[in-house]
Amino acid sequence: DVMTGFPFNVRWPRLIGVKLTGTLSGWSAPKDVILKVADILTVKGGTGAIVEYFGPGANSISCTGKATICNMGAEIGATTSVFAYDDAMARYLKSTGREAIADAANQVADDLRADDEVFANPEKYFDQVIEINLSTLAPLINGPHTPDLARPVSKMGADAQLNGWPLEVSSALIGSCTNSSYEDITRAASIARQASAHGITAKTPLLITPGSEQVRATIERDGLLADFEKIGATVLANACGPCIGQWQRDDMAEGTPNSIVTSYNRNFPQRNDGYKSTFAFVTSPDTVVAMALAGRLDFDPATDSLTAPDGTEVRFTAPVGEELP
Repeated sequence: DVMTGFPFNVRWPRLIGVKLTGTLSGWSAPKDVILKVADILTVKGGTGAIVEYFGPGANSISCTGKATICNMGAEIGATTSVFAYDDAMARYLKSTGREAIADAANQVADDLRADDEVFANPEKYFDQVIEINLSTLAPLINGPHTPDLARPVSKMGADAQLNGWPLEVSSALIGSCTNSSYEDITRAASIARQASAHGITAKTPLLITPGSEQVRATIERDGLLADFEKIGATVLANACGPCIGQWQRDDMAEGTPNSIVTSYNRNFPQRNDGYKSTFAFVTSPDTVVAMALAGRLDFDPATDSLTAPDGTEVRFTAPVGEELP
């Protein structure tokens, strides 16, 4: 069009503001923020819109946690998702050898955030404003077949029974581009260490997909891969892997109803293993590991316990992660 003298038209996007207050704690993770946004906006609610996260709660989330939230913005149809530049981003840039970029950004930091009047009166500047209190946000698990079908992890068992979804978890998967940061892996590994200390291993195949060679090398160096292997996990190649269907399942055939839990972003039918008969549920890496250890969808790690080989009842403490190596 432009080469022939006509204008190139682009639809002007709407602005959706997500005000975050409070602080994540316990089993709640950055993943739960976008799972909650998907619950509120549905898979179509962000179509033709820029989603901007702001508020005091936004500053409490790590840079890679923000990336997880923005990564899944596509699942609500958003044109793009954005957080303001802050200290967490500066720490990430410096930790990954990009201190010069952090220094440059710090010099214009005020221009990389909304103006004060936007924070004071967001309804005046956004077409839609939703508010999420991170302090009361419960761990969520969404699916199957769509990323906006949400419920608290504590209600998953009842939902599965009501809908006839298999309670037994046939496979558990964490990693890919969406949730394989150092913080994600350290939080998940903290659960694995608790389990192995009591001789508990995964009841179902647990597959770990590092998001990059740097992530893989770093978590191997720091002993995190060994933590997963002690509970029976398998580490896959640094690739999209089962997240985009690169998964040849040998444990079952098409037509067998089964449930899988992942920390990926997409869970429509046939996405992960090519099977229409697979029910895929999306949750945080922490919850994926806990459900792999239990082998069931009706396990709530915040309240339930597992029986160790010596007969003792083990209740996991909430995951603990490290923001950066």
